[in-house]
Amino acid sequence: MEQASRGRLRAAWNALVGVIGGVVGLAPHVLHHIGFLAGAALVAGAAGTVLFGAVGLLLSVPFLLRLRRRFGTWRAPAIALVVFAAMFSISAFVIGPAINSDGDTPVPRSPSPTDTVDHDSHH
Repeated sequence: MEQASRGRLRAAWNALVGVIGGVVGLAPHVLHHIGFLAGAALVAGAAGTVLFGAVGLLLSVPFLLRLRRRFGTWRAPAIALVVFAAMFSISAFVIGPAINSDGDTPVPRSPSPTDTVDHDSHH
């Protein structure tokens, strides 16, 4: 029975670590949309992208070291870094600009009323 309870405790711990990792992974993306950071120059544009990329990389170091210990090779952390970079790039360069379009595309407006009589032709 002790083995089963230890297995459940380990599964609960792994689930908690996974949830924390998900929250930490989403935090940079969510923080620049809400709260006191919304619209701040610090998180706008390239500087914000670099800042949150660096924060994400820094916060992933314990996870990468754990992968290294678990698999006994640097291949697993390298694959994880490639996945991180790909997902961050998609978020920063594809999803972010799609969500935060500056209105480059003109907004269709209802046509303004026009006179049906051509006034210039008879003047």
